[in-house]
Amino acid sequence: MTGLFTFGETMGLIAADGIGPVAYAKSFSFGVGGAESNVAVGVARLGGSATWLGRVGPDATGDLIAQRLTAAGVHTMALVGPPFTGLMVRYRRSGEFTHVDYHRAGSAGSRLTPADIPAALLTGAGIVHVTGITPALSEGARAAVFQSVETARSAGVPVSVDVNYRSKLWSRYDAAPVLRDLVSRADIVFASPEEASLFVDPGDPVAGLAKLGPSEVIVKDGARGCQALIGGVSFVVPALPVAVVDPVGAGDAFVAGYLADRLAGAEPLARLTTAIAAGAFAVTVPGDCEGLPDRDELGALTGDDIRR
Repeated sequence: MTGLFTFGETMGLIAADGIGPVAYAKSFSFGVGGAESNVAVGVARLGGSATWLGRVGPDATGDLIAQRLTAAGVHTMALVGPPFTGLMVRYRRSGEFTHVDYHRAGSAGSRLTPADIPAALLTGAGIVHVTGITPALSEGARAAVFQSVETARSAGVPVSVDVNYRSKLWSRYDAAPVLRDLVSRADIVFASPEEASLFVDPGDPVAGLAKLGPSEVIVKDGARGCQALIGGVSFVVPALPVAVVDPVGAGDAFVAGYLADRLAGAEPLARLTTAIAAGAFAVTVPGDCEGLPDRDELGALTGDDIRR
């Protein structure tokens, strides 16, 4: 395998249609979502090879996750076992704020362990991608992340980390040292300015993250675009102006765009340009991963041919 390998918890997603308090929602949609699987879907849509591994419960939600990811072109390794597949309930309280409730404590996804992840998948990958969400789920899941990262590094496989801090899963105090340690073991790191400020100087998050060791540092900053330091060269790429329909999933789309182009051998500026375009496209459609773009759709958005 020379593509992306990633793992983590993917959940069922119950989303209220429309905008306003959830108590007044007239209809709901049911889908799937998870940071790591979103990235895998994004890479696959852009023509790359992507494998996702995770635990799901013996239930309809677990079945749906396997079906949706497989249909999206992701090599899906859904390990079925008790107890239940986690759920999240999402609604847009206003045009500016999205609220998410998690029902995942003790879920099948949180029971991931190092033994679940075959070393051959790590050492044979083109990139191993993890997030700061999985270490927050359980001690076993945290051990799985760190052991996998070390296995990949020992084999010379690039490690990508998206900080992806979730305050509903752990406090800043508990998260900061773990995330700092994880970033220090990465080759590629993605973070928002707020996430980076958990453990580096907020005045210069790019430099602070680079001092921890990654050779590719990308700070994604929403409507302000991104800043990066890649191989010692600085980049600033502005965001694309688009009409925002649903902001959820933009960060995962950005990561997918960058990693898909890196796997395809693109130069750093091209990777960042594709990442910006993928993130912009993602906010124009609802859902976590359902509307992630292919190459032709990105080209239509930007007016460029960005096939790799």
